[in-house]
Amino acid sequence: MLRRLSAGPASVSELAAPFRMSRMAASKHLKVLEAAGLVTRRIDGRVHHCSLASTPLVSIDRWLDHYRARWNSNLESLAGYIERGVRTESKPNSEAKRERSNNP
Repeated sequence: MLRRLSAGPASVSELAAPFRMSRMAASKHLKVLEAAGLVTRRIDGRVHHCSLASTPLVSIDRWLDHYRARWNSNLESLAGYIERGVRTESKPNSEAKRERSNNP
């Protein structure tokens, strides 16, 4: 629903359609998103128009940037460690094979 709302406002019916859910179920989901400050709702007669409130998402993205950098660094370190370990393990195995073939 948030992805759809990032393209522009939509009615509850439009938001519910891709998910094969009732308008009532979609409305419940939207109430949770509203409570989180991610969605705003404007009522025009019987039609409820929803819009994305992106400000909280920007704040979350900024907060995640700090951790994203740390996770990327840790993953790069892990990849290097694994790569070194694979190279280290391959040497003893080949040396062991040579020793076995030289010692009948």
